[in-house]
Amino acid sequence: MSSLGCVQTLTCYHPGSFVQLDLPFLRTPPDGGVPEAALQPQALDHPERPVPAPPSAPSPPAVDFVRMRRARRYVLRVRPDGSVRVTVPRGGSRAEAIRFLDKHAAWIQRERLRLRSSNGAVDWQDGSTLLLHGERVTIRVDKAGTDWWARCGDRSVKVPPGAVDLRPYIEADLRALAREELAPRLDELAARHGLRVAGVSIRNQKSRWGSCSPAGRIALNFRLVQMPRDVSDYVLLHELMHLEQQNHSRRFWRLVETVCPDFRAAERWLKTEGRGLF
Repeated sequence: MSSLGCVQTLTCYHPGSFVQLDLPFLRTPPDGGVPEAALQPQALDHPERPVPAPPSAPSPPAVDFVRMRRARRYVLRVRPDGSVRVTVPRGGSRAEAIRFLDKHAAWIQRERLRLRSSNGAVDWQDGSTLLLHGERVTIRVDKAGTDWWARCGDRSVKVPPGAVDLRPYIEADLRALAREELAPRLDELAARHGLRVAGVSIRNQKSRWGSCSPAGRIALNFRLVQMPRDVSDYVLLHELMHLEQQNHSRRFWRLVETVCPDFRAAERWLKTEGRGLF
Protein backbone atom coordinates (compact mmCIF):
# COMPACT_ATOMS: atom_id res chain seq x y z
CA MET A 1 0.00 0.00 0.00
CA SER A 2 1.24 3.49 -0.71
CA SER A 3 -0.36 4.84 2.47
CA LEU A 4 -1.83 3.48 5.65
CA GLY A 5 -4.25 6.34 5.98
CA CYS A 6 -4.46 8.12 9.33
CA VAL A 7 -4.55 6.16 12.56
CA GLN A 8 -6.66 7.76 15.28
CA THR A 9 -6.63 7.36 19.04
CA LEU A 10 -9.13 7.83 21.87
CA THR A 11 -8.00 8.63 25.39
CA CYS A 12 -9.47 8.62 28.88
CA TYR A 13 -7.74 10.04 31.95
CA HIS A 14 -7.25 7.75 34.92
CA PRO A 15 -6.76 9.03 38.42
CA GLY A 16 5.44 -10.14 29.47
CA SER A 17 5.06 -10.59 26.04
CA PHE A 18 7.10 -9.30 23.13
CA VAL A 19 7.96 -5.68 22.64
CA GLN A 20 7.60 -4.11 19.24
CA LEU A 21 8.43 -1.09 17.13
CA ASP A 22 5.10 0.10 15.72
CA LEU A 23 4.38 2.27 12.72
CA PRO A 24 4.24 5.93 13.78
CA PHE A 25 1.49 7.19 11.46
CA LEU A 26 -0.70 8.96 13.95
CA ARG A 27 -2.97 12.01 14.21
CA THR A 28 -5.08 13.53 16.93
CA PRO A 29 -8.73 12.44 16.79
CA PRO A 30 -11.41 15.11 16.55
CA ASP A 31 -12.83 14.46 20.01
CA GLY A 32 -9.85 15.46 22.08
CA GLY A 33 -7.63 12.36 22.05
CA VAL A 34 -3.89 12.64 21.90
CA PRO A 35 -1.53 10.71 19.61
CA GLU A 36 0.55 7.94 21.10
CA ALA A 37 4.31 7.71 20.98
CA ALA A 38 5.66 6.10 17.84
CA LEU A 39 7.57 3.48 19.83
CA GLN A 40 5.23 1.32 21.83
CA PRO A 41 5.82 -0.02 25.37
CA GLN A 42 5.79 -3.56 26.63
CA ALA A 43 2.58 -5.46 25.89
CA LEU A 44 0.66 -7.10 28.72
CA ASP A 45 0.36 -10.85 28.69
CA HIS A 46 -3.39 -10.99 28.14
CA PRO A 47 -5.53 -13.00 25.73
CA GLU A 48 -7.28 -11.30 22.87
CA ARG A 49 -10.73 -9.87 23.58
CA PRO A 50 -13.28 -9.27 20.80
CA VAL A 51 -14.79 -5.80 20.53
CA PRO A 52 -18.62 -5.86 20.55
CA ALA A 53 -19.98 -4.89 17.14
CA PRO A 54 -23.16 -5.29 15.14
CA PRO A 55 -23.37 -8.22 12.70
CA SER A 56 -22.74 -5.94 9.72
CA ALA A 57 -19.38 -4.78 11.10
CA PRO A 58 -16.00 -6.33 10.22
CA SER A 59 -15.03 -9.45 12.15
CA PRO A 60 -13.98 -8.73 15.77
CA PRO A 61 -10.38 -7.51 15.95
CA ALA A 62 -7.49 -8.74 18.04
CA VAL A 63 -6.98 -6.55 21.11
CA ASP A 64 -3.65 -5.96 22.86
CA PHE A 65 -3.67 -4.55 26.39
CA VAL A 66 -0.44 -2.63 26.88
CA ARG A 67 0.72 -1.24 30.22
CA MET A 68 2.72 1.99 30.07
CA ARG A 69 4.03 3.23 33.38
CA ARG A 70 4.41 6.82 32.20
CA ALA A 71 0.91 7.00 30.71
CA ARG A 72 -1.63 9.11 32.59
CA ARG A 73 -4.71 7.97 30.69
CA TYR A 74 -6.29 5.07 28.86
CA VAL A 75 -5.68 5.22 25.10
CA LEU A 76 -7.41 3.31 22.30
CA ARG A 77 -5.65 2.93 18.98
CA VAL A 78 -6.92 1.13 15.91
CA ARG A 79 -3.91 -0.13 13.99
CA PRO A 80 -3.71 -0.19 10.18
CA ASP A 81 -4.35 -3.95 10.16
CA GLY A 82 -7.60 -3.46 12.11
CA SER A 83 -6.31 -4.74 15.45
CA VAL A 84 -6.85 -2.63 18.56
CA ARG A 85 -4.31 -1.49 21.15
CA VAL A 86 -5.41 -0.36 24.61
CA THR A 87 -2.83 1.53 26.65
CA VAL A 88 -3.30 0.97 30.39
CA PRO A 89 -1.80 3.74 32.56
CA ARG A 90 0.11 3.25 35.76
CA GLY A 91 -2.39 2.43 38.46
CA GLY A 92 -4.97 1.33 35.90
CA SER A 93 -6.73 -2.01 35.89
CA ARG A 94 -7.66 -4.55 33.25
CA ALA A 95 -11.31 -4.31 34.29
CA GLU A 96 -11.38 -0.56 33.71
CA ALA A 97 -9.51 -0.98 30.43
CA ILE A 98 -12.20 -3.41 29.25
CA ARG A 99 -14.94 -0.96 30.28
CA PHE A 100 -13.16 1.78 28.32
CA LEU A 101 -12.89 -0.59 25.35
CA ASP A 102 -16.59 -1.49 25.47
CA LYS A 103 -17.65 2.13 25.93
CA HIS A 104 -15.98 3.09 22.65
CA ALA A 105 -16.95 0.01 20.63
CA ALA A 106 -18.92 2.13 18.14
CA TRP A 107 -15.92 4.41 17.56
CA ILE A 108 -13.68 1.38 17.04
CA GLN A 109 -16.11 0.00 14.48
CA ARG A 110 -16.22 3.30 12.56
CA GLU A 111 -12.45 3.65 12.59
CA ARG A 112 -11.91 0.10 11.34
CA LEU A 113 -14.37 0.70 8.50
CA ARG A 114 -12.62 3.97 7.64
CA LEU A 115 -9.21 2.31 7.57
CA ARG A 116 -10.56 -0.55 5.47
CA SER A 117 -11.85 1.89 2.84
CA SER A 118 -8.73 4.10 2.81
CA ASN A 119 -5.96 1.51 2.91
CA GLY A 120 -6.26 0.07 -0.58
CA ALA A 121 -2.85 -0.75 -2.01
CA VAL A 122 -1.78 1.18 -5.10
CA ASP A 123 -0.73 -0.95 -8.06
CA TRP A 124 2.91 -0.92 -9.14
CA GLN A 125 2.99 -0.70 -12.91
CA ASP A 126 5.53 -0.05 -15.63
CA GLY A 127 6.84 3.45 -14.83
CA SER A 128 5.85 3.43 -11.14
CA THR A 129 8.52 4.23 -8.56
CA LEU A 130 9.44 2.73 -5.20
CA LEU A 131 12.20 2.97 -2.63
CA LEU A 132 15.04 0.45 -2.60
CA HIS A 133 17.78 0.88 -0.01
CA GLY A 134 16.62 4.45 0.41
CA GLU A 135 16.89 5.34 -3.28
CA ARG A 136 13.86 5.95 -5.48
CA VAL A 137 13.92 3.62 -8.48
CA THR A 138 11.60 3.31 -11.48
CA ILE A 139 9.97 0.05 -12.51
CA ARG A 140 10.61 -0.86 -16.14
CA VAL A 141 9.15 -3.87 -17.91
CA ASP A 142 11.38 -5.61 -20.46
CA LYS A 143 9.79 -8.05 -22.91
CA ALA A 144 11.90 -10.76 -24.47
CA GLY A 145 9.59 -13.02 -26.43
CA THR A 146 7.34 -14.76 -23.95
CA ASP A 147 9.51 -13.68 -20.99
CA TRP A 148 8.58 -10.49 -19.18
CA TRP A 149 10.88 -8.96 -16.57
CA ALA A 150 10.16 -6.15 -14.14
CA ARG A 151 13.38 -4.29 -13.38
CA CYS A 152 13.82 -1.80 -10.53
CA GLY A 153 17.27 -0.66 -9.53
CA ASP A 154 19.53 -3.71 -9.62
CA ARG A 155 16.65 -6.15 -9.12
CA SER A 156 15.01 -8.17 -11.91
CA VAL A 157 11.79 -10.10 -11.35
CA LYS A 158 10.17 -12.43 -13.84
CA VAL A 159 6.47 -11.63 -14.20
CA PRO A 160 3.64 -13.25 -16.17
CA PRO A 161 3.21 -11.88 -19.70
CA GLY A 162 0.52 -9.22 -19.71
CA ALA A 163 0.75 -8.56 -15.96
CA VAL A 164 -0.39 -5.02 -15.11
CA ASP A 165 -0.08 -4.91 -11.33
CA LEU A 166 3.53 -5.87 -10.69
CA ARG A 167 3.42 -5.26 -6.94
CA PRO A 168 2.85 -8.88 -5.79
CA TYR A 169 5.86 -10.10 -7.80
CA ILE A 170 8.18 -7.27 -6.77
CA GLU A 171 7.19 -7.55 -3.11
CA ALA A 172 7.90 -11.29 -3.20
CA ASP A 173 11.36 -10.44 -4.49
CA LEU A 174 11.81 -7.83 -1.76
CA ARG A 175 10.97 -10.46 0.84
CA ALA A 176 13.63 -12.74 -0.64
CA LEU A 177 16.08 -9.83 -0.56
CA ALA A 178 15.19 -9.17 3.07
CA ARG A 179 15.96 -12.79 3.97
CA GLU A 180 19.33 -12.45 2.25
CA GLU A 181 20.30 -9.14 3.86
CA LEU A 182 18.57 -8.57 7.19
CA ALA A 183 19.42 -11.76 9.10
CA PRO A 184 23.19 -11.52 8.41
CA ARG A 185 23.17 -7.81 9.26
CA LEU A 186 21.30 -8.49 12.50
CA ASP A 187 23.85 -11.14 13.46
CA GLU A 188 26.69 -8.75 12.59
CA LEU A 189 25.28 -5.99 14.81
CA ALA A 190 24.51 -8.47 17.59
CA ALA A 191 28.09 -9.76 17.58
CA ARG A 192 29.43 -6.20 17.60
CA HIS A 193 27.56 -5.53 20.85
CA GLY A 194 28.11 -8.90 22.47
CA LEU A 195 24.54 -10.12 22.00
CA ARG A 196 23.05 -13.35 20.72
CA VAL A 197 19.80 -13.67 18.77
CA ALA A 198 17.84 -16.89 19.30
CA GLY A 199 16.22 -16.65 15.86
CA VAL A 200 15.09 -14.21 13.21
CA SER A 201 12.08 -14.22 10.90
CA ILE A 202 11.09 -11.94 8.02
CA ARG A 203 7.42 -11.00 7.94
CA ASN A 204 4.88 -8.92 6.08
CA GLN A 205 3.93 -6.89 9.14
CA LYS A 206 1.31 -4.16 8.70
CA SER A 207 1.53 -2.42 12.06
CA ARG A 208 5.16 -2.67 13.18
CA TRP A 209 8.71 -2.60 11.86
CA GLY A 210 9.96 -5.30 14.19
CA SER A 211 9.42 -7.16 17.45
CA CYS A 212 11.46 -9.09 20.00
CA SER A 213 10.12 -11.96 22.11
CA PRO A 214 11.26 -12.72 25.67
CA ALA A 215 12.99 -15.80 24.25
CA GLY A 216 15.21 -13.58 22.08
CA ARG A 217 13.52 -14.22 18.74
CA ILE A 218 13.35 -11.17 16.51
CA ALA A 219 10.82 -10.59 13.72
CA LEU A 220 11.56 -7.97 11.07
CA ASN A 221 9.39 -6.28 8.46
CA PHE A 222 10.65 -7.10 4.95
CA ARG A 223 10.19 -3.43 3.99
CA LEU A 224 13.34 -2.58 5.95
CA VAL A 225 15.29 -3.30 2.74
CA GLN A 226 13.56 -0.32 1.15
CA MET A 227 14.92 2.07 3.79
CA PRO A 228 18.27 3.86 3.93
CA ARG A 229 20.87 1.72 5.67
CA ASP A 230 21.10 3.95 8.75
CA VAL A 231 17.33 3.74 9.28
CA SER A 232 17.10 -0.04 8.89
CA ASP A 233 20.13 -0.41 11.16
CA TYR A 234 18.31 1.64 13.79
CA VAL A 235 15.35 -0.75 13.68
CA LEU A 236 17.70 -3.72 14.05
CA LEU A 237 19.55 -2.08 16.94
CA HIS A 238 16.25 -1.12 18.58
CA GLU A 239 15.17 -4.76 18.60
CA LEU A 240 18.60 -5.95 19.73
CA MET A 241 18.46 -3.66 22.75
CA HIS A 242 15.29 -5.48 23.77
CA LEU A 243 17.50 -8.49 24.42
CA GLU A 244 18.88 -6.39 27.28
CA GLN A 245 15.71 -4.56 28.28
CA GLN A 246 12.24 -5.95 27.48
CA ASN A 247 10.44 -2.62 27.71
CA HIS A 248 10.69 0.99 26.60
CA SER A 249 11.96 2.39 29.88
CA ARG A 250 14.49 5.20 30.22
CA ARG A 251 17.18 2.59 30.65
CA PHE A 252 16.16 1.05 27.33
CA TRP A 253 16.40 4.41 25.53
CA ARG A 254 19.82 5.04 27.06
CA LEU A 255 20.95 1.72 25.60
CA VAL A 256 19.52 2.69 22.20
CA GLU A 257 21.27 6.06 22.25
CA THR A 258 24.56 4.42 23.19
CA VAL A 259 24.52 2.10 20.16
CA CYS A 260 22.69 4.49 17.80
CA PRO A 261 23.33 8.15 18.74
CA ASP A 262 21.30 9.43 15.76
CA PHE A 263 18.24 7.30 16.45
CA ARG A 264 15.94 10.35 16.58
CA ALA A 265 16.74 11.16 12.95
CA ALA A 266 15.85 7.58 12.03
CA GLU A 267 12.56 7.90 13.91
CA ARG A 268 11.75 11.06 11.96
CA TRP A 269 12.41 9.25 8.69
CA LEU A 270 10.10 6.42 9.72
CA LYS A 271 7.36 8.87 10.62
CA THR A 272 7.57 10.96 7.46
CA GLU A 273 8.64 8.40 4.84
CA GLY A 274 7.58 5.04 6.27
CA ARG A 275 3.97 5.27 5.08
CA GLY A 276 5.19 5.36 1.47
CA LEU A 277 6.45 1.79 1.77
CA PHE A 278 2.93 0.35 2.10
